[in-house]
Amino acid sequence: MISDTLKDYATKFDRDGYVLIEDAVTAEQLAALNDQLRCWIGESSLHDGNFGKIMDGRPRFDVEPKTHGPKTPALRRISSPIEVSESYLAVTRDNAALDLTAEIFGPNIKLLATKVNLKLPGSGTAVRYHQDFPFEPHSNDDLMTVLFFLDDVTPDNGPLEVVPGSHKGEIFTLWHDGVFTGAVDPNIEHELHNMSVSCTGKAGSACLMHTRLLHASLPNMTDAPRSLFIVTYVAEDAVALSPNPIPHIFDGEIVRGRYTGRVRSTRYEMDLPEYPKEASFFGQQDKVKA
Repeated sequence: MISDTLKDYATKFDRDGYVLIEDAVTAEQLAALNDQLRCWIGESSLHDGNFGKIMDGRPRFDVEPKTHGPKTPALRRISSPIEVSESYLAVTRDNAALDLTAEIFGPNIKLLATKVNLKLPGSGTAVRYHQDFPFEPHSNDDLMTVLFFLDDVTPDNGPLEVVPGSHKGEIFTLWHDGVFTGAVDPNIEHELHNMSVSCTGKAGSACLMHTRLLHASLPNMTDAPRSLFIVTYVAEDAVALSPNPIPHIFDGEIVRGRYTGRVRSTRYEMDLPEYPKEASFFGQQDKVKA
């Protein structure tokens, strides 16, 4: 990307809290990511439940419990894929979305977390409205969630739904009746849905989303998959205030710029998260009372 284009994207991001870019990864990178993903989906069909293990002992591979089976694999989350795939690690360290993140948040960027979220045909997976920041509080909110499209994302296969401008508003609690549900109050979901826009695009594109942006997604209603490789980047001077909910061996790696040893704080208030007990936040959101 040329510098003027980066600045234009940065301006849109500041206004809306998200921005879509094309060709965030190369064709070769995209092919490598999808080749690996097909292997993981095939492996999941050999298991009747969650499997694998990340650093804290929780499963790496999380399946939809109601629909997963040998003939209808419903793998819905892979935590920290960069620990078990050189292809995913290489993309995390070098991509056009990372260039834009450095333009938006400054030259020094570190890695927080990676995951793959899948919506395979018939899986029924949906995501309720939430913000990412209550899962990952830091001393400041210069955190970027980058969603790389591994498939074409259409209006019908469960695209990301975002509320433009909501990154500048309230930080909503994800606790309800003493339970950390990972979702906002169900009573305001209809209002948020009416304010939302869909993020669609070709495979290889990416949506860059501010950590405080309200977002959700509906189930995949097509016979085509919708998979996202999701990377969270953080300004180097943002210091974590709670444990990483997806711990991994590359946590805090400087992926752009340098280590400064400084901390920057901004003023905000919110509830601290509960460290996840489930394989993924899908299990937390299953606790929501509609």
